[in-house]
Amino acid sequence: MSTITTAPADHTTGQRWAYPLLIALLAAAMGVSGAPAPLYGLYEQRWHLAPITTTLVFAAYAAAALVAVLLAGQASDKYGRKPLLLGAAAGMIAGLVVFMTADGVVALFVARVLHGASVGTAVVVGSAALLDLRPSRGARTGHLTGIMVNAGIAVTILGTSLLAQFAPHPYVAPYAVVAVVILAMLLGLLAMAEPHAGRTGRASGPLRLARPHVPASIAADFRFAVLGVMAAWSVLGVYLSLFPTFAGQSTGVHSLVFGGTVVAAMAGSAAVSQAFGGRLTAKRAAIIGDFGTAAALGVSVLALDSGHAGLVGAAAVFMGLSFGLAFGGSLRHLGSVVPAGQRGQVMSAYYVLGYIAMIVPTILAGWAATTWGLAAIFPWFSLAVALACLTAGTLGLTGRQRSLALVANGPA
Repeated sequence: MSTITTAPADHTTGQRWAYPLLIALLAAAMGVSGAPAPLYGLYEQRWHLAPITTTLVFAAYAAAALVAVLLAGQASDKYGRKPLLLGAAAGMIAGLVVFMTADGVVALFVARVLHGASVGTAVVVGSAALLDLRPSRGARTGHLTGIMVNAGIAVTILGTSLLAQFAPHPYVAPYAVVAVVILAMLLGLLAMAEPHAGRTGRASGPLRLARPHVPASIAADFRFAVLGVMAAWSVLGVYLSLFPTFAGQSTGVHSLVFGGTVVAAMAGSAAVSQAFGGRLTAKRAAIIGDFGTAAALGVSVLALDSGHAGLVGAAAVFMGLSFGLAFGGSLRHLGSVVPAGQRGQVMSAYYVLGYIAMIVPTILAGWAATTWGLAAIFPWFSLAVALACLTAGTLGLTGRQRSLALVANGPA
């Protein structure tokens, strides 16, 4: 007698398609975050922008996303997930329209602020909605989301670079295609039932920024996890702002497709490593990723110095594989040790430090590249981030050895 297995109905809506829709929305949202990466070189030529300007545009996105992630969760608890997700999708489309009609650098700042606020909202509220729909599958949802968001970045960046290179309107076509995808997501959200049955409605009291706090009982685990994530996000910030142009300059391959392919290879490899890294314990994956990212940074410097396009691409793949383990493992480990009643405060601290790590090093790299040239400062940037990765990995090993010793010797 055979048993037929069916997909589980979503917990609060009964709509089986709502869960994959939200996973797809998160992937598309992160794709929006990386969509302009291959085009920054074009904007620099079109409006004679310095590297510091490009990195400030990227930092504007990260700053807006930081504010959004600290407010959106609380707002969705009060008013429901669906209204905020609809607003986030609409904001992403608005930012894409601003990109399509941009006539100067101010428009780039406006578009990226819109995208930062919208993507930050979508990530936080979408993740909460997924837990509403299938609360018993939180670990699987987190693992699947990590894979899909990296895949979304890879596919979007590769697609926008191809369209910018070969489509008739390079400053319009890439964003128009992405806008159509987000519009389809928006129509799906309109048909979706509200997933958060416990919302409070128009509760009294203003929205407040979630207060970051780390309990002393998990301070060591937090330092290990957040240092690895901060190093990984520092790399991501530079890859999404400066690296496509720098890769072209170093290799002499002045093609938008080449720059986009390099970044897409990094993000796609991160998705692969997260898919297979889930078989490892979270802490082991993070430690391997931390040391691997340090090595990948050194390999990237050598590859760029060689001027060989194939080596630069291979270094990007190595970086993605290491980045995926470091990011996914660190986040999984942190999630496994946070006390249930303090998740909001701890994750607020995580997001604050993570986005600071994305903003500050990227701006500093842009300023230094404007002053001395990116080729001169990239090795120093890589060394600083590699040291942070090595420190995180060492903290992880030290803590692991301490835990093993406690198990071997028994309680005092």
